[in-house]
Amino acid sequence: MDRMVFINLPVSDLKKSTDFYKGLGYTQNPDFSSPDASYMTISDTIAVMLLTEEFFGKFLRNGAPHLGADAKEVLVALSAESNEEVDRFLANAQSGGGTVYRPAEEEMPGMYGAAIADPDGHVWEIMYMSPETLQRSAQENTSDKDAGAGI
Repeated sequence: MDRMVFINLPVSDLKKSTDFYKGLGYTQNPDFSSPDASYMTISDTIAVMLLTEEFFGKFLRNGAPHLGADAKEVLVALSAESNEEVDRFLANAQSGGGTVYRPAEEEMPGMYGAAIADPDGHVWEIMYMSPETLQRSAQENTSDKDAGAGI
């Protein structure tokens, strides 16, 4: 069985956040949603749990949820299948109430990405890496491991 990833995010307005993530093309799983939480399916192995601040706080042992544009605890990154998917993600985020955190650009040859902030300031990166770039990276990693094998 593949390991799943659950990203838990505190939100100030559960309906607004749920609608935002639906606008990105994700679906809400009603079986694991409640008045305090929305389970949003990103893929078969990735889900986002949008939790009201009070409900999120019940999972914390120390501290309080951090919300707002200046509070950054993580940058969540997703892969994309094309440059066009990156651009669509950015457009959907903006039309759904998000903001551009980092505009789309080719950050290095074969890598095109951007980042958005959702209505609560949580940053989501999206990155397309061309198959050639992925293959070159894999070859470099293999070469680095082979070079270190004799040490």
